Amino acid sequence: MATPDLDSLKAMSAQELAARLTHDPQERLQIIRIAAEGGLAEAQLIYGQMLLDGIELPADPVAAVSWFNRAAQQHDMMALNMVGRCYDLGWGVGIDKARAAECYRVAAAEGLPHAMYNYATLLTLGEGVVEDKAGALEWFRRAAAGADTGIAAKASNYIGSFYEDGWVVERDMAKAAQYYLEAAEGGDFRGQFNLARLLGDAGDLDEALFWLAKIRETATVAFVEKAHAWLLKSDIPGFAGRGVAALVQGQVGA
Repeated sequence: MATPDLDSLKAMSAQELAARLTHDPQERLQIIRIAAEGGLAEAQLIYGQMLLDGIELPADPVAAVSWFNRAAQQHDMMALNMVGRCYDLGWGVGIDKARAAECYRVAAAEGLPHAMYNYATLLTLGEGVVEDKAGALEWFRRAAAGADTGIAAKASNYIGSFYEDGWVVERDMAKAAQYYLEAAEGGDFRGQFNLARLLGDAGDLDEALFWLAKIRETATVAFVEKAHAWLLKSDIPGFAGRGVAALVQGQVGA
């Protein structure tokens, strides 16, 4: 089957295009590249992400930034958010927190939950912008109320930390636990760990172990190692033994 040109791609129905994109990985790559080079912002974003992650072609973060920028110039807010991520974390460019914050701010103002979360994080830490925890909390609340469940869960976890630490709100451990529960149920591994901490401290070890066992399903290796070290030092009864087993092996039994 011949690879279609840009005009053919534009003429395809959504169902036909979806079928072509799932038929063969090499053809999928060719189609996305043709569409990206043809100026389609959505394809430019996808192609940039493939280059950033090294999916189906060698990783090239510098080229990825270029494609994200091209899509962002067409007012694709997710692409602008990705430009921000590149400057935030130094992917293909030098780290520039101020530039990252501006990308996030613009995309957040346009209603993108990912950007709301990222902008709120920089406001909380005072990176690239003047620290503004009150402003950050409002952006986290907006992200938590958005339709993207993954971002909503991450934002809920951060809101929980505001209540646990008493940042610009009165310290309220019940509210902290409530937000951590929302984050945990939404699949956020940080929320699952924070909820497990509070449950263990309250003496509800079985429920704490349940959430510790869930963490390993989505957590990064670095986070699991950090959580493991914390559990080993914890003075909560059972966490140094059963807690570690639950985290590392997914075991919740005795």
